[in-house]
Amino acid sequence: MCRNIRTLFNFEPPVTEAEIHAASLQFVRKISGFNAPSKANEAAFFAAVDEVARISGELLSSLQSTTAPKDRQDEIAKARIRAAQRFGRSIRDADSDGARASGVSSSSLGSAKKHRPP
Repeated sequence: MCRNIRTLFNFEPPVTEAEIHAASLQFVRKISGFNAPSKANEAAFFAAVDEVARISGELLSSLQSTTAPKDRQDEIAKARIRAAQRFGRSIRDADSDGARASGVSSSSLGSAKKHRPP
């Protein structure tokens, strides 16, 4: 359920509002226990997502780091290698599974990997 909650601070290029919103949605889903809220809870659920996103954006814009920003593509490559080692698959298999889960066809994976956000 919380796969989209990732470290968002100190990356190049910087975090986008869409990434902050996706992490906020996953956080509210986790703490509420709802994947999709009922009509009765919908307003409160989405208000919480918006508030968490707003506060998270403020936090990220106010943080400072003494280290150089991490490169997103390098971090993605490292995560794929760790996943392949952990699950005993080749990196190509891990890429195909990631493409399937994200809706990217394996035939377009080569170009999608270079431009896909984490």
